[in-house]
Amino acid sequence: MSGVMEIRSICCIGAGYVGGPTMAVIADRCPGLQVTVVDLNQARIDAWNAADLSQLPVYEPGLDAVVGRCRGRNLHFSTDVDGAIAAADMVFLSVNTPTKTKGIGAGQASDLRWIEASARQVAAAARGHTIVVEKSTLPVRTAAVIQTILGAAEGDTPAGRKSFSVLSNPEFLAEGTAIGDLEAPDRVLIGGEDPVAIEALAAIYSHWVPPECILRTNVWSSELSKLTANAFLAQRISSINSIAALCEATEADVREVARAIGADSRIGSKFLKAGPGFGGSCFQKDILNLVYLCRHYGLSEVADYWEAVVNLNAWQQHRISALVVRQLFGTVTGKRIAVLGFAFKADTNDTRETPAIRICGDLLEEGAQLAIFDPKVSAEQMALDLGQQPGQGEGVWQKVADPLEAVRGADAVLVLTEWQQFAELDWQQLAAVMRQPAWLFDGRAICDAGAARAAGLKVWRVGEG
Repeated sequence: MSGVMEIRSICCIGAGYVGGPTMAVIADRCPGLQVTVVDLNQARIDAWNAADLSQLPVYEPGLDAVVGRCRGRNLHFSTDVDGAIAAADMVFLSVNTPTKTKGIGAGQASDLRWIEASARQVAAAARGHTIVVEKSTLPVRTAAVIQTILGAAEGDTPAGRKSFSVLSNPEFLAEGTAIGDLEAPDRVLIGGEDPVAIEALAAIYSHWVPPECILRTNVWSSELSKLTANAFLAQRISSINSIAALCEATEADVREVARAIGADSRIGSKFLKAGPGFGGSCFQKDILNLVYLCRHYGLSEVADYWEAVVNLNAWQQHRISALVVRQLFGTVTGKRIAVLGFAFKADTNDTRETPAIRICGDLLEEGAQLAIFDPKVSAEQMALDLGQQPGQGEGVWQKVADPLEAVRGADAVLVLTEWQQFAELDWQQLAAVMRQPAWLFDGRAICDAGAARAAGLKVWRVGEG
């Protein structure tokens, strides 16, 4: 093909944390495009179409306003996957790629069944020439698999000639700031071999992204760039958490250390906040994928290096739960512990790989009674993540309505998510209803430690000696 390909209709397969917000912003910034997000999950599509925008299945600050402007105009949500593919000039694949739980590569390699299924559905339903865009985070050379599946369907059909181009366009979104990241991205990366397809996708982004921020590369470099970006960010988190543990042992303060090293322009200040470790859908999955790829290509030492980042993250979480048990006189059996925050970070309802799962799991195993408060995570999601329903007795949990209810009768407060409201808590009020002596374990260093101590609480802050 040559010349410029005009894109009039887009289909996105997958209405999750990436597909929904990404397509909403594209529809908002490109009113001349018809954008349809499809998913087989009827309940999820119904939530995207809900009249009450507060009921959207994904919580992101500003997302409701974007969807409200576009939905019904040029943004649509549907379960008619084949129809949307057939009408589309460009199809984004934004389906889940979890870590395999069994078989070859279990625990590290990505499970690509949904990518393959989506590619096969595109191959069957597409009409004319279709640009297929990898949006999911994928292992290097996954595009070759997609190209092979699509290539087998190319040629003359009763509906006309069918052909495909494959691009890689990885997302670089941070949950909680996804709309801002989409509206003013550091960069948009487009990898591919077909220059016409590359420019067609670049033309969409050029409606609002400066041309110098749209990077073009080959498809393999694009796929690897996404894995590498997440690995580098996660490595910084594990690095500062390792120093936090040393700070606690030496009476240093990790925030002072981070401020000092972050002032070095070669290092920078981002991702140097100590805490309970990284979570979310990407970091652990992508690093383990990188580990698997390195071992596949015989790079054992490289694989060991990146695997250590994941291992230290798990160690940090077990270290926090063990510290809580140790400070509460060596046992938490039958003791009430208020857990503030369950999402993996503030301003999202996403709990995938959240540190709270491992830390709460440890405490439940020790027999604690957890009272969990999170402003955006449902009790149903907590039950799925913790693997047990709320209940009474030892080693049980319940979701509560507010921090005051959580701490009533509690021996300790454990802060695991950096919601802004936790920085503004009234510690005199909270301490008055706790069982004394009582602790504040601030895993995010967000609370007013001075006020908590003045209220009579013992305080531990991550990374503070």
